[in-house]
Amino acid sequence: MPKSHSDLFAGLRLYLQPILTGPAILAFLPALTLGAYWIGGETALLVTAMGLPLLFAFVRVLGHGPTRLSIPRDSVTGLLLRDGFEAVLGQVYDNTETSGLKSACFVLELDDCRELANRHGQNAVDLVVQRCGERITSTIRDGDTVARLGDSRFAVCLMAVRQVDLEQCIQLAGRLQSTIEEPVSLDGMSLYVSCSVGFCLRSRAPGKTGADWMVATQDALSDAQLAGPSGIRAYSAELHRKTKARHDLRNDAAAALENGQIQPWYQPQISTDTGKVSGFEVLARWNHPVHGEIPPDVLLPVIEASGLLERLGQVMLYHALTALKAWDGAGIGVPCIGVNFASDELRNPALVDKIRWELDRFDLTPDRLCIEVLESVVTDNPDETVTRNIVGLGRLGCRIDLDDFGTGHASIASIRRLTISRIKIDRSFVMKADRDPEQQRLVGAILTMAERLGIETLAEGVETVGEHALLAQLGCDYVQGFGIGRPMPFDQTLDWITAHEGKIQKALTINRETG
Repeated sequence: MPKSHSDLFAGLRLYLQPILTGPAILAFLPALTLGAYWIGGETALLVTAMGLPLLFAFVRVLGHGPTRLSIPRDSVTGLLLRDGFEAVLGQVYDNTETSGLKSACFVLELDDCRELANRHGQNAVDLVVQRCGERITSTIRDGDTVARLGDSRFAVCLMAVRQVDLEQCIQLAGRLQSTIEEPVSLDGMSLYVSCSVGFCLRSRAPGKTGADWMVATQDALSDAQLAGPSGIRAYSAELHRKTKARHDLRNDAAAALENGQIQPWYQPQISTDTGKVSGFEVLARWNHPVHGEIPPDVLLPVIEASGLLERLGQVMLYHALTALKAWDGAGIGVPCIGVNFASDELRNPALVDKIRWELDRFDLTPDRLCIEVLESVVTDNPDETVTRNIVGLGRLGCRIDLDDFGTGHASIASIRRLTISRIKIDRSFVMKADRDPEQQRLVGAILTMAERLGIETLAEGVETVGEHALLAQLGCDYVQGFGIGRPMPFDQTLDWITAHEGKIQKALTINRETG
């Protein structure tokens, strides 16, 4: 099929623009004019002198024609919006198909916009976004295209040139990230945000359209964000496989919850005073028929992305109460079991009544159930419903554990207001505490505060005998971790408890004989 005039002009622009607007052309201008004079004399020199500026102007007009000016722009930054950017991206994709020119697409997202809005308001967010748009525009070339795709997301498409490789894209991503992360001044304050970047070279783009190229770039950004703030990722075939696997897991999550693929595992907690089992924490584990054992750091984000956190909590609560009844039936004394409650569950106005009904159904007293709440939920969600539910569950008689303590900056006032029964010291403070004096001081400070408030303590992530001994010496009430016992299916808990009680009896016998 013959090409239209617009396609021919677009192809001509993409071919000529990088040549006639790049720095290399400047080196050849004297040679061109001298050659013209040598071959054709003064007439040729005059034609060259007048023709080259016209040619440059022609290329510039082709590159910035009226079609771009008519595209709607963002009111805050003045940048192109998503529709306009996707049109440009599609054009670049099509015109680099056979021209031999190269390009790359970048998508950038500010990591901290929600927190920034909570602290300083929407006007501060608008100012930061505006400055970021200006900084991105100043970092790229005139012929590149930049757009605002969402509240905190930007995109860049490089104009087609003869050479763009992975190393150049990594360097540009780093420059974009650095300039965005410079502080923004607001009313005498310096506002800081971090930025994640994903990019995809045109030569690596999957599919057959600019839309496929865009999806690949956004997949690279998602992978960068999974690595934490300020990540940079390039799209690759391996990343495509990982992304597809995550999408498959999201599609399978609902069925997995209902057909029993996601199972409860139980990790023991023991008293540092007596050594006896004080309880278990129930943890979700997913054995996928295709992908095998799904790590917890993958499982929970997949469940959250699927909108199934509340359903997961319901399933784990049912199994936890069933386990308590089974231990009671076997004559094994397990005082309580801990169940993690996500913020979605804590926002349910009927939560307290629901828990009361479940406990009555299993004929269990409320003190047998320990509600584990992340410290970040307490500090990040001053939601009235969340607060009312936590207080209500405490009044019902359930124990309230503040999980991952030390990572979320919960205030003493909030700990008292929410009637927290026990704080669980995050494993990052426990790690190597027996060998690191700074870690010892941090743990000691937490334990002293808890003692003064009359709150029990449990240390997570205890992996060595030295850590266990130090925590007992410092006055920590309970410990949990691989050094005590790994998470296990229910049928293994009975043998583990029997073996553990046997060790305690043996230790008591030795003490009596040597005492």
